[in-house]
Amino acid sequence: MKKKTNDTLKNKYLLTVLSIFCVLLIVISFLDSSLVSPVKQISGFLITPVQKGINGFGTWLSGLTDNFEDAQTLRAENAKLQEQVSTLTEENSQLIQDREELRRLRTLFELDEQYDEYEKTGARVIAKETGNWFQLFTIDKGSRDGVEPDMNVISGGGLVGIVTETGPNWATVRSIIDDNSNVSAMVSTTSDQCIIAGDLRLIDEGSLNLVQLTDADNKVHVGDKVVTSYISEKFLPGILIGYINELNNDTNNLTKSGYITPVVDFRHLQEVLVVLEKKEYVPSDSVSVPDDQDGDGA
Repeated sequence: MKKKTNDTLKNKYLLTVLSIFCVLLIVISFLDSSLVSPVKQISGFLITPVQKGINGFGTWLSGLTDNFEDAQTLRAENAKLQEQVSTLTEENSQLIQDREELRRLRTLFELDEQYDEYEKTGARVIAKETGNWFQLFTIDKGSRDGVEPDMNVISGGGLVGIVTETGPNWATVRSIIDDNSNVSAMVSTTSDQCIIAGDLRLIDEGSLNLVQLTDADNKVHVGDKVVTSYISEKFLPGILIGYINELNNDTNNLTKSGYITPVVDFRHLQEVLVVLEKKEYVPSDSVSVPDDQDGDGA
């Protein structure tokens, strides 16, 4: 207790001395400012570094605050830009899809004009059998749209296949690449008859079988165009099928066989045209047509 009282007295004495000293300095500064110059220099020497430190800390703190605000602003701008990029990417993807669809529809339009003597209806492929190829598929048009079995289907510049079955709003199409498909055809430059036989093993190589070609005068060559024949039972005449890519003599030396490259891309079918007209076939005793050479193998 006594020690605490002594400490209090010492503090009071010290405070009194400092107060007197300060008053004395004030009085002297009024009387003669040169007398307090050393004091100013000493105080300046001691206080200036402290002021610089305080100012530097304040500047650093202010910069830190600005950086934090800038970082928040940048994060907000980045989020906004990311949203814009996502929107633009989605729009770009849609534009690419629209462009591809427009290209396909233009091709169908050109095909429609190429065979303008026939009435046609457009249809979309909505289902297909398993596998990479469209050998048997379903379209979104049926009997309500005038589609009937044995109607021809075209796309991509030429013959796709034939309708085999219909429902009110759907139809099944068997394409010419199917193993059960045989199409009466002819070489457009010479009218020599042949048969185009489907073979899924060959289509992997981009080809179809060409068999029983009658070319007695050897006028048919690689690169010639093959179209549907006028003697076909189910296919309308003159529809492009493909181009000869290989030709060989058969062992009987009477006919030739080979391969054609079809004009239709049977891996990426999406839209087709159904010809709303059937072939009017009249059997003739003067023309011999092999059994099961046409259509879907029925």
